Amino acid sequence: MNRLNTEGHIVEEINGTRCSIVEKNVSPERVEFLKKLLEHNGYIVITAPTPPPSVKQVPKPIVPSQATLPTSGSPEGGGITSAPVPPSEDVGAVLSPAPHTFTVGITNITFHTMLAVYERSLYTPEGKPVSIAYWNQEKETPEQLYWERRVK
Repeated sequence: MNRLNTEGHIVEEINGTRCSIVEKNVSPERVEFLKKLLEHNGYIVITAPTPPPSVKQVPKPIVPSQATLPTSGSPEGGGITSAPVPPSEDVGAVLSPAPHTFTVGITNITFHTMLAVYERSLYTPEGKPVSIAYWNQEKETPEQLYWERRVK
């Protein structure tokens, strides 16, 4: 989950340590990128596998093995029997395994990802301020400052 699109400041416990969450559900490649960037800026990074989503157990419906329907006009209450209904499959067996993702956090609980990127308080290993495109690992376009633009 890209934390630049959310406003909340999340503090959770990772491996027994209170951490400010940087991003959740990230790939191993993204974990390495964030870890290198944040450690370069002096933060202690803690990662942990993202727990699988909780699945609500749905109780199986109770299905009798034979259903008996009363017949109209039959005084003895005889009935028509239907074929046995097979039990439904277990819901848990149908679910596919969750993808292997991670949660990235840092021990400084005052850290807010969105503020750090937009205030340009993080720096790349080359010494440049981290831009939004760099944070999102997108191709950076050369920045043109508004006061340098000229009308032709």
